[in-house]
Amino acid sequence: MDYKSGSIAIVDEQKLTQSLNNMKGLLAAAAVIASLVPHTFAHYQWRSLIINGAATPEWQFVRPPGDIYSNSPVTDVSLKDFTCNTGAKPVTGIASVSAGSTIGFKLDKAIYHKGVVNVYLGKAPSGTTAATWDGSGRNWFKVSQLSAVTNGGSSISFPSDNITQYTFKIPSNTPAGDYLARIEHIALHDAANYPGAQFYISCGQLRITGSGGGSPGPLVSIPGVYTGQEPGIKLDIYWPVPATYVQPGPAVWSG
Repeated sequence: MDYKSGSIAIVDEQKLTQSLNNMKGLLAAAAVIASLVPHTFAHYQWRSLIINGAATPEWQFVRPPGDIYSNSPVTDVSLKDFTCNTGAKPVTGIASVSAGSTIGFKLDKAIYHKGVVNVYLGKAPSGTTAATWDGSGRNWFKVSQLSAVTNGGSSISFPSDNITQYTFKIPSNTPAGDYLARIEHIALHDAANYPGAQFYISCGQLRITGSGGGSPGPLVSIPGVYTGQEPGIKLDIYWPVPATYVQPGPAVWSG
């Protein structure tokens, strides 16, 4: 009787061990799935321009990344990919807009990560067009930004949360010509170290019309505008709660 009881105990222990191993396997699989969720669901792309209040077809005027099915952000601010996104390719379309008009970018899904927005215009050098310029050179100036809201250290909030599009005004004194409009959402949920902040970037191809005679500036290069060590790029937004927030990049040129 004792032997049989012992056998039963052994069998039960084996079943328990197998069950525990199965549970460990399920938990490991769940962890893998959870780690993939931000990459498949939380990321987003600026795919369309907004002209005259309406979104244009995806990638008609916006340069797509080398792999349009990959929406991974850029994290290294020194890479050439930082200009318009990883492997971004020019398109044939150039959107004609007038200086002083309001345009924008539309996302494929709402912004999920906490962060801020910057918009730059870069004038295509002589001999190039918005469809041929690679974005190199000190030709870029900031025209819009959407920053964080702080109140001395008790809280920090981000007005860009859950937006699906962002619109901005082209300064009225912007000189006529071909431009790239570059938008970036800087996701700061994992920005305590560099590289950590995630840059969701797209460039739209524009032909700006009008008689603007302004001198846009300050002019910057992209890459080159950031080092990655700026207090608005490398920071912990959770603890301690930042008392203030400094938007990265030059001042906005309003024309």
